[in-house]
Amino acid sequence: MNSEIQKFLFDIKVSIDSIETYLGGKRDFNIYKANKMLRRAVEREFEIIGEALNHIEKVDSGVEISSKKQIIGMRNRVIHGYDKIDDEIVWGTIVRHLPVLKIEISKLIQ
Repeated sequence: MNSEIQKFLFDIKVSIDSIETYLGGKRDFNIYKANKMLRRAVEREFEIIGEALNHIEKVDSGVEISSKKQIIGMRNRVIHGYDKIDDEIVWGTIVRHLPVLKIEISKLIQ
């Protein structure tokens, strides 16, 4: 795997780690929804993850990441449709897709 893709994978890993740090041990949707700064921080990390996945797709579309298209789509909604961001969709992505993405990225980095 080329160094450019490795850099994007590392950026994704850092953003995933950041989201986990922001959320701490408490994974509570009500806390997330009530904290605007937390929501904006998580949204920014998803922008970075989506952009890195978009670059990976352009460089080598054969890189296997299961939710790549969905996360790129979410990145586009966060950036271009800031007024239509659904906190429940973001939270669902955190709960369902982020753990899988973390495993996939870790395997690709090794």
